[in-house]
Formats: sequence, C-alpha cells, structure tokens
Amino acid sequence: MMIRLGRGPYGYERALVRAGLGPVAGADEAGRGACAGPLVAAAVILDPGRPIDGLDDSKVLSAEARERLHGQIMSRAVAVAVAVVEAGECDALGMHQADLQGLRRAVGRLDVAPNFVLTDGFAVDGLGVPGLAMWKGDKVAACVSAASIVAKVTRDRIMVAHDATYPEYGFAVHKGYCTSVHQAALDLHGPSDIHRWCFDNVVRAARVRRP
Repeated sequence: MMIRLGRGPYGYERALVRAGLGPVAGADEAGRGACAGPLVAAAVILDPGRPIDGLDDSKVLSAEARERLHGQIMSRAVAVAVAVVEAGECDALGMHQADLQGLRRAVGRLDVAPNFVLTDGFAVDGLGVPGLAMWKGDKVAACVSAASIVAKVTRDRIMVAHDATYPEYGFAVHKGYCTSVHQAALDLHGPSDIHRWCFDNVVRAARVRRP
C-alpha cells in the first residue's frame, strides 16, 4: 500500500486515515530520564476537524504553553488516556520495559480503539494494531506531539504534588531529573521512597548516606 503524505503536523494522520487506517493514535512518554518519580505515558486520538495550533515536542515548549495546549487537547481530542508506571515498577522492569508497558497501557485505555498507532523514537509491540515508530515523532506528527504534552503535564503535576511530601528534594523545580540541585539534595538526604534504584546516582547516594 502506498500512502501519500500530506503537509504539516497533521499530514501523517490524514494520510493514514485516507488509506483506511483511522482512527490514528499518537503515544509518547515523559520521565524516562528522571531518577525519581513515575514514568507517565499518554495516548491521544485527535479530531482532524478541530485542529490545535502550536503542537510541538513538549520539551521545547514553556510550562505555560504546555498547560494551555493540554487544556485544548483535553477538550478537543477524540480520546485521551494516561498510564502511570511508579518508580518501584520502573526498577522491577528496567526503564525500557517500563516505557513499553506504559505506552501499551495508555493505548489500551483509550475510549476509542485506534486502528493505527504512531510512537516517538522506537517501535512498541503488543498494541494489537499496526504501528509506526517515528524519528522525532513528537515534532512531526500532531497526535504524538499531543501525547507528549499530556504525558509531560501529567507527570509535572505529579511531581509538584510529591514536593509537598518531600520538600527537601525540590521536586517542584526539577521534576525528579538529574540536575545538580537534585543531586546535591540526594547526596545530603539519601534516596526517598520515590527514587529509582535502577539509576546509579541513586545507589551511590545511598552508599554515601550509609552509617
């Protein structure tokens, strides 16, 4: 089957729908590189009749832009689903398997079943429908960009909530990623209940704190 691509961020979805493969879902995750907190995966089916301007990779957008776009996605999308993989499960599975599990769960929780799934960066098996891994998918496919934004905003909100329980780590600022400020707090206080032991810097910090 030959699929003629259209232009713009909705081009892939439109082409797949023309080929009879709609609805098309985009799936992406946030928090894979963080050493604390959950990994959050999201899946989104957009409504081509209600386009959203400004969709992009969540990492290049400001927090204000992400929040604004998140609201538009939640109100205009055909379906949105989120899966949270907590730190302990990330440790048990390893980060790549946690990523795959999160993406599968998010797609499986969509209220509208997709017939095709676009993912960012790497292929995800076990989705039950055909899929395509796209290099920089969160920049070139609108549904993947939307999933990236939903995952990022959801995870950031979780980490801000964790900051109230663990104020000494500064989670509201760095969201659990391995910044110098986070590492200094980790070395001083040792790992919390939401740190990931599959990260070497967490293990090292525990050793430093060992009496």
